Amino acid sequence: MKLLMFYAPHFWYRTFEKTLDHVPDRDEEAECRDAVVVFYHAEAHDEDRRDKVVVKWVKNIKWLARKFGTEAVVLHSFNHLASTKAHAETTQGMVNEVKERLARTGFQVMETPFGYLNEWKIHVAGDSLAKVFKDI
Repeated sequence: MKLLMFYAPHFWYRTFEKTLDHVPDRDEEAECRDAVVVFYHAEAHDEDRRDKVVVKWVKNIKWLARKFGTEAVVLHSFNHLASTKAHAETTQGMVNEVKERLARTGFQVMETPFGYLNEWKIHVAGDSLAKVFKDI
């Protein structure tokens, strides 16, 4: 699992193009303020270590959110961080578990539509910790 995380005073997205046939049609846009925005890429080998990946994923998000005093999180699938990909169903299952674990501890989680290319605008804070890459 690769995570590229940002602390963003402002994040906006709009659906652009559907890439997975089995996902529902969506035409939407949304925005979020003062959030940890997580671009994630699930790799093929993550399928065999799913539970460990989910735990580390959640811990990394909580760590960065605490640094900036926020409980807002945006999850965005970004399959450009590694050379292999997990199956879409596996990835979506992990995302759902991450969302559930975060919500249980008071986080407000927004997810850009999975299976879509999205256009987005992100304002990233200047702090050094506002830009973090993790290979878990």
